Amino acid sequence: MSIDSTTSQAPGPPGAHVIADDAEAVATARALAAEFAPGAAQRDAERLLPVGELDRLSASGLLAITVPREHGGADVSAETLSDVVRLLAAADPNIAQIPQSHFVYVNVLRRQGTPEQRKFFFGEVLAGARLGNAQSEAGTRHVQDYRTRLVPDGEDGFLLRGVKHYSTGALFAHWIPVLARREDETLHVAYVPRDADGLTVIDDWAGMGQRTTASGTVRLDDVRVPANRVVPHHLTFTGPQLHGAVAQLLHAAIDVGIAGGALAEALEFVRTKARPWFESGLDSAAEDPLIIQRAGELAIKVRAAEALLAAAGREVDAAAADLTEESAAAASIAVATVKAYVDPVAVELGSAVFELGGTRASLGGLNLHRHWRNARTHTLHDPARWKVQHIGRYVLNGRLPPRHGLL
Repeated sequence: MSIDSTTSQAPGPPGAHVIADDAEAVATARALAAEFAPGAAQRDAERLLPVGELDRLSASGLLAITVPREHGGADVSAETLSDVVRLLAAADPNIAQIPQSHFVYVNVLRRQGTPEQRKFFFGEVLAGARLGNAQSEAGTRHVQDYRTRLVPDGEDGFLLRGVKHYSTGALFAHWIPVLARREDETLHVAYVPRDADGLTVIDDWAGMGQRTTASGTVRLDDVRVPANRVVPHHLTFTGPQLHGAVAQLLHAAIDVGIAGGALAEALEFVRTKARPWFESGLDSAAEDPLIIQRAGELAIKVRAAEALLAAAGREVDAAAADLTEESAAAASIAVATVKAYVDPVAVELGSAVFELGGTRASLGGLNLHRHWRNARTHTLHDPARWKVQHIGRYVLNGRLPPRHGLL
């Protein structure tokens, strides 16, 4: 469907609890995951957008856990942040993906925002505001070819002109960060209120998976942006940076969560609904030695993915504490490693639900195929094959990975 859903988000920050530390962040994520999981299959089947669930997420304080301590936030570690996203993704990867860009653009403000910008936007986030994204464009030469323009409009502002696609989170946002180029081709982020004149969010996302992320279109028709809402994003890539590592760590966490969620549902199905193969001579599918073997193999893969995710988070934290070209490279390679490993694992787990559950698992009403659809859709975000290339060059020839923001 294609609608301008201006009612799908609150007019301003809803107010939120402030989380104190890493332990509270993980505990809160675990509690919300338990709350969100039971409705995930129905939301996917009927494409029920998770508006209420996102309001719960905002109110919980989880969206503010990366706000620096000097601004009142918990400033959790990258390892904790990835675990929070993994837990949410195991319950509903749509809900986990929606704030992925939120955390990325909070990070942009942290690195490139002025003191006044940080004070204002961190205050908004602490109050529960959600940041969306208007980044990717369709029909361009490649993913980093941006046609959207930020045109000077007098001395104190700009006009935004362009069309964005795959705008995950925009429909539910209070602020939409927009990637655009100025007249000198430098890349900037303009933080635009969701209800700005000339800004239209169109709910036309029709992907086979991640169906309730509302990753649709954003149109920008001479949207006026004050100069104090624009951040020079191109400066992010002029020295050692963790922008790409953090962004990709969150994508990896979503995939690890999908794999874990699929495994948990497959095992429960075997325990409660699947029948043993008659040649086993057993009364329970859970006692079938061949099913036991396969369940063990899959559990090992999920455990390995979780371990790689945690290790990558620690590598990002280590680099943040002592940021150099070498430490940033090590962090990017660690994140690339978990992403390259877990992408095929997540897809495999989405399919293994049926391998373990048998014919009955394929019934449409159960909607178990959402795991495969979600994994296959989300893992298309950026190709793991290029990550393997960068890993190989790094370990074999000592070549540091590029700073383009997707690694």
